[in-house]
Amino acid sequence: MDSKKRIYLDHAATTPLCDEARHAMLECLTAVPGNASGIYASAREAKRHLEAARAQTAQALHANPDEIYFTSGGSESDNWALKGIAAKAGAGCHIVTSMIEHPAVLNTCAFLERHDCAVTYVRPDHQGRVNPSDIAAAIRPETVLISIMWANNEIGTIEPVADIARIAHEAGALFHTDAVQAAGTLPIDVHAAGIDLLSLSAHKFYGPKGAGALFLRRGVAIEPLIHGGEQERGLRASTENVAGAVGLAAALTRAIELQAAETRRVSALRDLLYELIRAALPDVVMNGSPESRLPGHLHLSIPHTDIKTLIPLLDLNGVEASAGSACTAGSFVDSHVLKAIGTSPELLHGSLRLTLGRETVEEDVVEAARRIIETVCSLRRDS
Repeated sequence: MDSKKRIYLDHAATTPLCDEARHAMLECLTAVPGNASGIYASAREAKRHLEAARAQTAQALHANPDEIYFTSGGSESDNWALKGIAAKAGAGCHIVTSMIEHPAVLNTCAFLERHDCAVTYVRPDHQGRVNPSDIAAAIRPETVLISIMWANNEIGTIEPVADIARIAHEAGALFHTDAVQAAGTLPIDVHAAGIDLLSLSAHKFYGPKGAGALFLRRGVAIEPLIHGGEQERGLRASTENVAGAVGLAAALTRAIELQAAETRRVSALRDLLYELIRAALPDVVMNGSPESRLPGHLHLSIPHTDIKTLIPLLDLNGVEASAGSACTAGSFVDSHVLKAIGTSPELLHGSLRLTLGRETVEEDVVEAARRIIETVCSLRRDS
């Protein structure tokens, strides 16, 4: 193997554009110039592509086409879900969420708290699992929404969303899930799971950046987040990003086609990576649930290692990885997820997220493990 080859292990941050999405988008960009909101021939052709993408996305989620609203990504979808439901409910409403949500949810909740909406943040267990009974205990008469992510973007723990959705409905509340890290990787049936609102982002499943969607169950009333024209059935103004929607749908469809095989393959490679690292560094600690986690996620705490130094050195050594969320990684702040699950300060500062993807092969895993071990040992010798 060429020792200079760069090994990408940050698929939780973003994934490369797949061929299916690229080809669908190029065709759309070159052959479909119209504005989908127009009434003339080229506009009608753009509208046809947009609605085909909507139907394709709905099929992938086991939803109805009129329940899919295209957005600019997961952050917008999360903001819209929470702010839109809170605005419809009015002042004095209450939301329940967890302490390990993505910043798109947590920062939106903080905003809502400044605008007459109460929020309860439920702490997960030490593996990052949110206990449905804790959600039930947090519900109040004025609770309008419960928002729990489908799978954690840092440690990979998969949450019991169907159980929590049932509890929400029994209390007369709606249930939203941030499925940005889960969509395309895990089977999702929004109706079977009892989901009212679901957020996803195309670039997490080999689609384009800047394209996302919000599933909004029929009958759920929500206020728009973006005001202006009458696009997206009057609920989301802005000229439609037809190529982005087409790329999202193509990528999600392809991800589901590959899902079962990739889950088996990537899980085995993830386990191999952990075994190789742990054999040389027996004091490493794996974070998250050992059983119920995303197939490509390996989140480690490495004692006597400072992540602020380790990540740049791994980069110099040809391994691209992160400490956690790409939305906070540039600042190297301590992970709110690790804090919430009770990680000790020593382990908190040495966290490393390694996430595998379609192009990851066994040769890459073996070489990445070697470089990670080499870098950590060098750091420890120099400290």
